[in-house]
Amino acid sequence: MSNQLTRQRAEEIVGQFRDRNVVVLGDVMLDEFIWGDVSRISPEAPVPVVEVKRESTHLGGAANVMANLSALGAQACVIGVVGHDAAAEKIRASLRNEGGVQTDELLIVDDSRPTTIKTRIIAHNQMVVRADRERRTPVNGNTEARIISAVKAAIENAGALIVSDYDKGVITPRLLSEVLPQAYGRMPVLIDPKMRNFDSYRPATLVTPNHHEALHLTSLEEDSDTSLTEAARKIRDRLSCDAVLITRGNRGMMLVEGDHGPVFVETAAREVYDVTGAGDTVIATLAAALAAGASMTEAAVLANHAAGIVVGKLGTATATAKEVLDSIS
Repeated sequence: MSNQLTRQRAEEIVGQFRDRNVVVLGDVMLDEFIWGDVSRISPEAPVPVVEVKRESTHLGGAANVMANLSALGAQACVIGVVGHDAAAEKIRASLRNEGGVQTDELLIVDDSRPTTIKTRIIAHNQMVVRADRERRTPVNGNTEARIISAVKAAIENAGALIVSDYDKGVITPRLLSEVLPQAYGRMPVLIDPKMRNFDSYRPATLVTPNHHEALHLTSLEEDSDTSLTEAARKIRDRLSCDAVLITRGNRGMMLVEGDHGPVFVETAAREVYDVTGAGDTVIATLAAALAAGASMTEAAVLANHAAGIVVGKLGTATATAKEVLDSIS
């Protein structure tokens, strides 16, 4: 199968994005960045002292998937859980700025949990340390029921569903068993998986593990084309999903669809500064493209170009439709 995509065909697909509505379900977080310089080591411990110059926040996790969809021009909303705190307000305000079809009711407040915050301290364009504030136990039955009803209502007029599982407790086997069968068959269902819920991701159109996850899930060692093809086939058999796309960092992606041979998509990245959020960009682009009628291979090529743009930016970033099209030509 050819993995060539002409600029004209790419424009046809991307031109459909604005009429497509994608629902994202998953772990919503706030990414916090503290930027500074290091000029000395602390006298208290052998660690760098970071002189803070500025701070910024960005939507993270499933909320970053939604931000990527908005940047591409698609209509989108994210359904997830936040705490009753200032971080939740920041997330709500940022999501309102993204537009799409987001409403505040789609972020379900659970007083017993904090909003997940990942704080990265960056000096001279290098991450020094990351601090996480989170609670990873599965959500309680009441919160789970509220998520299920929100998703069922949202997918009534959606063109695709993304499950963005960051293993922070929002995605549960019960939630998946209620939601996936209702969405699958009516729209593409895409899963960014984690180990804990792996056998519950069914039925699904496309599952997108990275190469480490794919090898780990299938107890394979060697990070080679042959091993990853075997891993993809094993995952397909285990989940009965239509296709598996394995992301391989600087080696691009590998798609195994149905009983076809693997399609290798070489990386489009020219310079890699930061891989934070690249997986979010990949699954957002795949979903928008599949909702717009692209083939699985066309969607993978577009997603690869979008990821190539994002890794060339520092911090959690997004790619616009124009950037993706320019990258292809």
